[in-house]
Amino acid sequence: MERPRLANYWDYIRVEQLLGLQTGIAASERELSDDEVRFVVIHQIDELWFKLVIRELVTARDLFARPRVPEDALAGAVNALKRVTICFELAAQHFRLMETMRTQDYLEFRDKLTPASGFQSAQMREIEILLGLPDADRIPFGNEASYLDALNSPDGTPSPARSRVERRLRDLPSLKTAVDGWLLRTPIQGSTPADPGDEAVVAAWTARYLAGHEALCERALQHAVRAQALTAADEQRLRARHHGQLQIARRHLLAEDAPAATRAQTARLRSAILFIDSNRALPLLSWPGQIIDGLIECEQAMLAFRQRHARMVERVIGRRVGTGGSDGVAYLDQTALKYRVFTEIWAARTLLLPKDLCPPVADPAWYGLNHA
Repeated sequence: MERPRLANYWDYIRVEQLLGLQTGIAASERELSDDEVRFVVIHQIDELWFKLVIRELVTARDLFARPRVPEDALAGAVNALKRVTICFELAAQHFRLMETMRTQDYLEFRDKLTPASGFQSAQMREIEILLGLPDADRIPFGNEASYLDALNSPDGTPSPARSRVERRLRDLPSLKTAVDGWLLRTPIQGSTPADPGDEAVVAAWTARYLAGHEALCERALQHAVRAQALTAADEQRLRARHHGQLQIARRHLLAEDAPAATRAQTARLRSAILFIDSNRALPLLSWPGQIIDGLIECEQAMLAFRQRHARMVERVIGRRVGTGGSDGVAYLDQTALKYRVFTEIWAARTLLLPKDLCPPVADPAWYGLNHA
């Protein structure tokens, strides 16, 4: 009987192979400065973090894509999202090490990168696709007709990076689509989309929620007028501002900004998010509440990573044109500002009411642990 091969540390994690990958485009690491080796190592570490992020996002996506998501599986999804958050937080810390490099030292080897760019990180594009970033929301990188063109080889032929991203585009659904489908099935006042009269139940709850916003608007307005209105013009300005926010709440909850074909579905999704967030103390809504928090934390960490990246680049090389032909820092700043995926969840934070103004749950026991 053949004896099993005994593992050792250096073979198990491929130490020798790993340590031989920091040569850049040179034949040997000896041809590189310490700064260039540091630059390569940090970006390789980022790609390893991205690899873990993709695995966690796929795990969470596959869970929420099920027709029925088991309640006891939500803790695993929360942990997956938490690990994504931690990966981006750790990756953002690497920029501190990059910032120890002086501008002139970086310029010694920067030309080697042309036309390479961090934009060509196929794994970052995979993460965006997995999360659910729409192609229509993408910011043009350069003169390419599609962001996929930037992933071609320098001679214009398709690259392994492009093939990787194209495979991910076919890997449906996105996490956003899967989570939205799960949230859409949330029982509101004990009613699900499959139940007769669900639309009327949701409409009644939404009407009461809007009534709570009207009360909150009046309450906030009275405080603001007493504290800030020195003239009639001040009072008029404050009233216009608060009533404008009330109209935003109405427009959001009734999904007046959504296409007519999907308005009812969008309105129910938005109401479901607010119903969960308003009543997360109920046992059956506790884990869904943590999923909502986890999605926001995950996306916030990714946005913070983008912002930290932009500030590092600006600190080291200012606002030069990027090696790949982009607008450099300006491009990075735009992605940090505009690349939002879970917009319905972010918007709900503006609309949450204090507990005393939230519509009461019709049957709190329905959301108890013993509900089948």
